[in-house]
Amino acid sequence: MLPKLMQTIALPAARVEASRRQFLLGALAAGTGIAVGFRLLSASPAAASETAEESRPHAFSPYVTIDGEGKVTVLSSQFEMGQGSYNGIATLVAEELDADWSTIEVKGAAGNIPAYGNIAFGGTLQATGGSTSMASSWERYRKAGAAARAMLVAAAAAEWGVDATEITVENGVLSHPSGKSGGFGEFAAKAVSIAVPTDVKLKQPSDWKLIGNAGLKRFDSARKANGTEQYTIDVKLPGLLTAVMIHPPRFGAKAKSFDASAARAVKGVIDVVETPRGIAVVGDNMWAALKGREAVTVEWDETAAEKRGTAGLMSAYRDLAKKTPVAIARNDGDAEAQFAKAAKVLEASFEFPYLAHAAMEPLNAVARMDNDGTLEIWGGHQFPDVYQRLSGEIARVPAEKVRLHVMKTGGSFGRRAVFDGDVVVEAVYVAKAIGFRAPVKVQWTRENDMQAGRYRPAYVHSLKAGLDEGGRLVAWHNHIVGQSIMAKTAFEGMVQNGVDPTSVEGANNLPYAIPNQTVGLTTTDAGVPVLWWRSVGSTHTAFAAETFLDEVAEAAGRDPVEFRLSMLEPESRHAIVLRLAAEKAEWEKPLPQGRFRGVAVAESFGSVVAQIAEVSADGNGGIKVERVVAAVDCGLAINPDQVRAQVEGGIGFGLSAILDEEITLTDGKVDQGNFDTYTPLRIDAMPKVEVHIIASANPPSGIGEPGVPPIGPAVANAAYRALGKRIRVLPFARSLNA
Repeated sequence: MLPKLMQTIALPAARVEASRRQFLLGALAAGTGIAVGFRLLSASPAAASETAEESRPHAFSPYVTIDGEGKVTVLSSQFEMGQGSYNGIATLVAEELDADWSTIEVKGAAGNIPAYGNIAFGGTLQATGGSTSMASSWERYRKAGAAARAMLVAAAAAEWGVDATEITVENGVLSHPSGKSGGFGEFAAKAVSIAVPTDVKLKQPSDWKLIGNAGLKRFDSARKANGTEQYTIDVKLPGLLTAVMIHPPRFGAKAKSFDASAARAVKGVIDVVETPRGIAVVGDNMWAALKGREAVTVEWDETAAEKRGTAGLMSAYRDLAKKTPVAIARNDGDAEAQFAKAAKVLEASFEFPYLAHAAMEPLNAVARMDNDGTLEIWGGHQFPDVYQRLSGEIARVPAEKVRLHVMKTGGSFGRRAVFDGDVVVEAVYVAKAIGFRAPVKVQWTRENDMQAGRYRPAYVHSLKAGLDEGGRLVAWHNHIVGQSIMAKTAFEGMVQNGVDPTSVEGANNLPYAIPNQTVGLTTTDAGVPVLWWRSVGSTHTAFAAETFLDEVAEAAGRDPVEFRLSMLEPESRHAIVLRLAAEKAEWEKPLPQGRFRGVAVAESFGSVVAQIAEVSADGNGGIKVERVVAAVDCGLAINPDQVRAQVEGGIGFGLSAILDEEITLTDGKVDQGNFDTYTPLRIDAMPKVEVHIIASANPPSGIGEPGVPPIGPAVANAAYRALGKRIRVLPFARSLNA
């Protein structure tokens, strides 16, 4: 069972600030140093109906610790999977603390929802997703840093017998005009006796040295580059066993029986056990477990299995797209009446395949039961509260006896944000099945990840646009057909009137002034497990809308950039990024022969990104993306270098998906197994990328995902000019080879 509180989770908001009155700063002694953090009240002290229990502070959880040597450790509520959340949160703390950047360390924290809950999700669970890490951390981590600084200054003032206002702090050193000075470590323990400030003063932007510093490099760059960074796959414990999984070949199937006699004869195989998620082969090393897996035979019960292939599924989707939508997500004006009298009516259908997350590090987790009854779990805990609760239920220990070690992971893109625990509960199931006699690492192979994973849903869009005699877009209709991500999860309550917001985001909030528009949705029922995938609904809605909009602009005889700007408020965020991208790409300047441009703009996770792609024809009926110019408004850029990296990475990720990636099924079985058949972008296909960041004083919004949606339509629009062919079925390889 999932925690009941998760049934009322709010959707991510771009910018959400916590009530100042709900947070209580606190401090505790931590060895030879100090820990500063928060307690969080269940309800506002001002609430008239408040009870004693509701106003009781929850257990203290540190946000920053400073030890006797002056080392600063930030305890991150957000999970690090390569997107730079640790670096961003470290920047917030170090800025207000005036710490020495070289002394900063960041560790993942878990186990206290009130303190570490994601504010953008209503604070009701600790979760990393929706590009909300900086929005959720922006105020509270700066406050923790500022409070720690104030307490260190007060301790130094008391020690030196001087006025605290005369003390300056820089790079982890406190100084006084008299010549007295000392490092953080000298005063960390003494600061514990100082009263925690109730009204923490934060720096003004004019005083920032780290926030917004384009030259600040990631604190963890060196160990990522030299291979010393530790991930779950690197966890080594005394007596550690390795388990590999045999999952059902069809989704929904279950093991009926299995024969492991031959597997148990393989040297190094310790055991073969059944779990609710499949058969696990346990060995004293990975190779032994893999060889043992080859020797296991399983009979599957496929009574409830999905046996349809993608060809049949997509055919059914196409038929549904031609019918009346089951639900309506947006209905402005009277689109049907405008279509009836439009001077021109255009129609188009777009198809999107299932997509794998294909993170660099396949899924894994480690479980160990300690002698005192504490269950320890190492893993990429994107939803730690969920995994803690589920693991405790499986192991039959209280949730507070489940200790999570939050490990960094080699990518996720949403894949580790699952409500059933996935590989984490597999590790607990396997450890339990062998009597918890040894720690167990469950390590998926790439084939496990491709064939037993969760996928970006497949979709079909049916679009229609109407132009009046003056070439103005007066009517728009989009019917979306595909699976719901939120259905049958803790987010199911967010499906309102048959509309899953993740299916229509980016489609039902187009920024363009189109007076008559409808967005309809027909949600399908398929046995293929689906999940959010980097930029979620905008992965397909932006492509369909922005590609079709180019067709409409051409029918109107208008320039694509000018046509878009004509439907945007001149000073809107969309118009500003679009003009900047066009300026930097020299849109109005003719290109050399053989080069062609395309444009797209999209908003997702509170940020707006415009991209202009430049392509060339490769001579074989395909295209090569040569250059991409991106302009981004993500609010205040805490780490400009990281913002740039995320947009660059998003472009590569999105480009990889549109060109050649797809998951297909034959008779319910996934056809792809590794990177020979599921082909991500190769390095020689990565274009030159330029990223231009809009200066903004607004609070930070998302950046891990917004770079993905515009690249597909921008390239498709450029490809049309290069090849004279509209790409409406993804991936490009399928359309161009048809």
